[in-house]
Amino acid sequence: MAARKKVTLLFFAAMLAADAQWLNYPAPGTPRTKDGKPNLSAKTPRLAGKPDLSGVWQVQPEVKGEIERMLGKDAIAVDVVPGDDITTFSRYFYNILADFKPEEAPLRPEATAIMRARPKDTESPSIRCLPLGVTRAELIGFPFKIVQTPGLIVMMFENDNTRRQIYTDGRKLPDNPNPAWLGYSVGHWEGETLVVDSAGFNEKIWIDAFGHPVSESLHVQERFLRRDFGHMDLQITVDDPKMFTKPFTFKVTQLLLPDSDILENFCAENEKDRPHMRR
Repeated sequence: MAARKKVTLLFFAAMLAADAQWLNYPAPGTPRTKDGKPNLSAKTPRLAGKPDLSGVWQVQPEVKGEIERMLGKDAIAVDVVPGDDITTFSRYFYNILADFKPEEAPLRPEATAIMRARPKDTESPSIRCLPLGVTRAELIGFPFKIVQTPGLIVMMFENDNTRRQIYTDGRKLPDNPNPAWLGYSVGHWEGETLVVDSAGFNEKIWIDAFGHPVSESLHVQERFLRRDFGHMDLQITVDDPKMFTKPFTFKVTQLLLPDSDILENFCAENEKDRPHMRR
């Protein structure tokens, strides 16, 4: 129940509708069916011999009723922001440990103590216009854009207007990176799969809406496989030996939003929820 209260606070942080994309421009190079619609089952595009992950993506919604079951129908009914359907978010956005029974969750006592010690009205950093971070920014129902070059991949997130750089030029993760909200990311190809390792996170991020804590030892590995033009499999492994007893992995699907783009969004300018928040 306490976790649900934390999630309730996060619902008020949504600033724009996730599906309010303004652009409908036929993008060059997009394969199309006979009726002119994008052919999302067409072959994966390529760049410099590798799969090209470029495009506007959004996490595939859970099956109907899953988020209501997870959070409770009362929470959904009260906290839905008009134009922003929170049932379209991935279940891992809310709870990174959604695949575990509560008694089997790989939480260390230190992590449990941190969560219990927080005041009941503790807010997610995103409510204060701070970044969602890795991996929440890829699991919320807001689109993000990938721009791929031979030595660098940039991810741009509509929800909080942040950008993430993934270096694919052969460099290694730094030994002692400056702790950052989005960490430091390097990638390499294993066949058709882009493998991204990220570290150097600060301890301020919330890895999910329930507020499971992380330490500066957090390491996240993502595996991106664009299986066709419109679908990308994303496997995420979380490893933080100070907060979790073992690494754990989950999978989501990212859906291409063809002929579209992300919107400009500045939290401090658009945010109008805080004056109405319950205490």
